[in-house]
Amino acid sequence: MINSNISIQDNNIESLRKEAYEHFKQRKFLKALEFFEEILKNVQHSPEDQKSASTWNLSYNKCKLENLNELTNALCKNSTLTSLNLNFNGLGAEGGKALADAVCKNSTLTSLNLCDNNLGAEVGKALADALCKNSTLTSLDLGWNNLGSEGGKALADALCKNSTLISLNLSWNNLGADEGKALADALCKNSTLTSLDLGSNILGSEGGKALADALCKNSTLTSLNIKNNCIYFKLNINNPKIKIYE
Repeated sequence: MINSNISIQDNNIESLRKEAYEHFKQRKFLKALEFFEEILKNVQHSPEDQKSASTWNLSYNKCKLENLNELTNALCKNSTLTSLNLNFNGLGAEGGKALADAVCKNSTLTSLNLCDNNLGAEVGKALADALCKNSTLTSLDLGWNNLGSEGGKALADALCKNSTLISLNLSWNNLGADEGKALADALCKNSTLTSLDLGSNILGSEGGKALADALCKNSTLTSLNIKNNCIYFKLNINNPKIKIYE
């Protein structure tokens, strides 16, 4: 009888897997998540099942704008997804704002990669607002998104309030000296961020000096990338715990 029950469970979980993967392939994300949740309730589920339910890689045009409504609905309702990679999907302002709204409501996601999506300043502000409300996200990649001055300053303000983010990538975003100063001010107040990538912006000497001053007060940051920022001096920080890439 026990062997018979195990056999039924095995058949059942295989059926659930097929349904989950088929819906995922068709970009029916909400339905896929429902099946993944059922799989994880089954005692026969494997580590691979856990990974499939929690980590989604939709980078390089695997999630078109027309699929986004399905994905944001899934993010608002899901209980299993913790890591989402949407790198290089051309989401633009419309897609970015929809995702920012979903991040406000989501309580499971810990890692979000939105690199190279042409998001722009308005999405930068929307994501900053999301960071003030979200309490689970620990890693956010916003590299190559042309966030500009307004987006950069909004995110700096959010860092003053957010207490969960550990890693933030703002490289290649056309951030200037004022944004460098705003981020420096945020580093004086933030006590959770350990990694900040500001590579390939235009912070200049003023932004560099502000960051150097901030690092004398910040005790949590361990990695700072300021390569290719027109900062023509070394940041001499007397802190062996922090690695500066310049």
